Amino acid sequence: MDNLKNIVDQTIDKAKEELKTISKSIFDHPELGHEEHYAHDLLSEFLSSKGFVVDKHYKLHTAFRAVHDGGVGPNLAVLCEYDALSGLGHACGHNLIAEVGVATALGVKAALEKAGKPLGKLTVLGTPAEEGQGGKIDLIHSGAFDGIDCAMMAHPSQFTWSRPVYVAMNELSIKFLGKASHASSAPWDGVNALDAAVQCYQNISCLRQQMKPTWRIHGVITNGGSKPNIIPDVTELLYYVRARAPTDPEVEQLKLKVVDCVDGAALSTGCKVEYVFSKNGYSSLMSNNVLASLFDENGQAIGMKFEQDEIRRRKAGGSTDMGNVSHVVPSIHPNFFIGTASGHTKELAVTACSESAQENTLSTAKALSMTMVDIFENPDLLPRIQDEFKLQLEQEKNV
Repeated sequence: MDNLKNIVDQTIDKAKEELKTISKSIFDHPELGHEEHYAHDLLSEFLSSKGFVVDKHYKLHTAFRAVHDGGVGPNLAVLCEYDALSGLGHACGHNLIAEVGVATALGVKAALEKAGKPLGKLTVLGTPAEEGQGGKIDLIHSGAFDGIDCAMMAHPSQFTWSRPVYVAMNELSIKFLGKASHASSAPWDGVNALDAAVQCYQNISCLRQQMKPTWRIHGVITNGGSKPNIIPDVTELLYYVRARAPTDPEVEQLKLKVVDCVDGAALSTGCKVEYVFSKNGYSSLMSNNVLASLFDENGQAIGMKFEQDEIRRRKAGGSTDMGNVSHVVPSIHPNFFIGTASGHTKELAVTACSESAQENTLSTAKALSMTMVDIFENPDLLPRIQDEFKLQLEQEKNV
């Protein structure tokens, strides 16, 4: 391990108690997307105390930017997430994502200061509202990623992968409008919006036989009516439409099929329907292979154990707005093992605050930091990363 990577290792180890406290504090104060006031203040004030130049409320009210300018060279970004899930708290482990981001920042800043010569700039971006609202997409549109050469973050998981699969996804909100009536005295006067919701659900379920193995649709009826003796005049459903594909156009194909299912339910029941896809659709994750290979090498050098089952990796995958970032700048979004619990469960929420999760959390931060050190120290790497990025974008266009 070279000198600057030793500095990374020592710096993160020295700060491990502070980092664990930050993670625990965010865990103990779960906040939904765009409401992460406690986490925003905690992280931005901590980075300010460590010598970063911090812009609070950067572009979005609960986003921040912290910069250490190490001189002329690449501008590399590490991203923090810190929003929680409704009713489940940090059952996706975003408190650990914030910890990884801050730990990486400390390690890289120390290395840049030790270098004794200008190597480049480190940017820490606090990115709110990942859970379905697409905070990073809003940040992209507002110019937050302008001038950034590479972006990195890491997510806790059941596995350790440098190139995890994250799929394109759009959220679909559906509302059926019928006519209320007494369900016993005068049912013939009503138009049953619950029948439309059920029919819609069944239509989409029947569609699954004709779906590609890489497509996913899952939803819930969020409003099914009020009382059994009132024919519901309004019902609502919420769906996620996903495609596990290298390109976003497959999601567009699937959306058209789902819309036909929705319209068919309205027609067959006599209801009117209103539906809207979210403005912030999530893109598939495009991991930069040069960056991912560097992360592999650095992780293995410090003892990280990577999952080798390629079939399992290809079958996995949720969605993230980091996918959108990966189509704007070269990016990686590795997963790191913290336990066997599945994401978005109470079990994962317990694991995300456990002592056992800390070792892999900090190892991942070290590997990300060392990957940045490689780019800062080797001027030939950034052109290779950028060439790979351009090639992937061209391949996507031709699929």
